[in-house]
Amino acid sequence: MNHQIAVITGGAQGIGKVTAQILRQNGWQPILLDRDEEAGREAVEAAPDLIFIPCDVAEEQSVRGAIAAVLAQFGRIDGLVNNAGFGINKSIEELTLEEWNRVIGVNLTGAFLCTKYCAPHLRQARGAIVNICSTRAYMSEPNTEAYSASKGGILSLTHALAISMGPEARVNSISPGWIDVTGHQKAGRRQQLEWSPEDHAQHPAGRIGRPEDIAEMVAYLLSEKAGFITGQDFVVDGGMTRKMIYV
Repeated sequence: MNHQIAVITGGAQGIGKVTAQILRQNGWQPILLDRDEEAGREAVEAAPDLIFIPCDVAEEQSVRGAIAAVLAQFGRIDGLVNNAGFGINKSIEELTLEEWNRVIGVNLTGAFLCTKYCAPHLRQARGAIVNICSTRAYMSEPNTEAYSASKGGILSLTHALAISMGPEARVNSISPGWIDVTGHQKAGRRQQLEWSPEDHAQHPAGRIGRPEDIAEMVAYLLSEKAGFITGQDFVVDGGMTRKMIYV
């Protein structure tokens, strides 16, 4: 079968890992890029038809090499999911410049670099990009400045790329809310947590989110069914950003 090729950053755990599984079920060949080689090996051992390439998305040489490896094996790239990301929760007084730069480097610069090196091939394939943003682009908790700033950048990068790359390629983003990824980490970190009824009930949808909620939206946005959708951000948060809270 001639599969379409999807590159998924941060693909060895969490939302990225489940996205790879869903895309595989939809006939794609997922390529997992991740700096955690242990997690990458585990993902491939569990699903041998997945392909893992070690990559630090914040480092240009690493990204260039990983994309070159994809092209050497498959000769094309049809979809890119910029999912890699992390946060550091510290007060602005305690957050170091090195920590700020690392969060911005992985979350925002990583999306830029992966798009830069995939862009010509996505244009040729008339493919699509899905950037994983966050509801933190719209609302915040204390001490999330680096993460929130990086996700605000992703939001703007998405619509800028959509205009620059259209009509050859489409670019959209998804802003997840509270997604429970605890059961989808590598073995050394995996711990399926049990959330309280109150945790679920505070969501207008009645539950905390699952990685599948995001992965299914990624699959749709990469597909031809979403051919008239570009430059948009889709908030998938169980309705939380629409909820007014009074003390």
